[in-house]
Amino acid sequence: MLTGQIRDYLKFYRDLGVTDLYMDLPDGPTDAAAADAQSSEMDAQARAAALQVIREDIGECTRCRLHQGRNKIVFGSGNPLARVVFVGEAPGADEDREGLPFVGRAGKKLTEMIDGTCKSLGLSVTRKDVYICNVAKCRPPRNRNPKPDEMDMCRQFMERQIEAIQPNVICVLGAVAAKALLRTKEPIGKLRGSWQDWRGIPVMPTFHPSYVLRQYTVAVRQTVFGDLQKVFRRAYD
Repeated sequence: MLTGQIRDYLKFYRDLGVTDLYMDLPDGPTDAAAADAQSSEMDAQARAAALQVIREDIGECTRCRLHQGRNKIVFGSGNPLARVVFVGEAPGADEDREGLPFVGRAGKKLTEMIDGTCKSLGLSVTRKDVYICNVAKCRPPRNRNPKPDEMDMCRQFMERQIEAIQPNVICVLGAVAAKALLRTKEPIGKLRGSWQDWRGIPVMPTFHPSYVLRQYTVAVRQTVFGDLQKVFRRAYD
């Protein structure tokens, strides 16, 4: 039997004067997990550094007229390792004051939408796990839509943010952001719910949270909920 053979081998080596035997074992799960964690941390630092370079390139921007009434540049926030990037159109008054995207009423609704969708899918994912930015980095006067030349001036920075993060999926919020990212004239009602593409990354257009607040019907809420389910299923499949 195998046990007897092992005993005979041990006796043989003991007779030779060998008292200690060693066996090389493959790295255990603890070592592998530590290596993965270290790699992830290095990747996060590299992407955060790339985002910081983009922010420094923006500087105290005066490239278009939007800087004239600006309080703070709203760059973006979230996880540099995010699998999902949300792109809106431009900051509002609350965002302009705090320097962070989606912190007003629409921002609270977006948080609710993200957290609720992920919970329904059984994902331990919340807003802190995604990355959020706008096409325009300064608030337009009286919260008007950014004009085409303003979008053209700012779009490069939004695109560089996405390239730095390399998410699995992009979700564009509203018609203005969808047209800016996808370079299309299609209305959001026609675009939403169907997959698009941006440089090899799948894009899901959906309604802006402010639209959801204005049109707070069961149909609209279910529509956006369905779009976000597609986003997170694809990102975390």
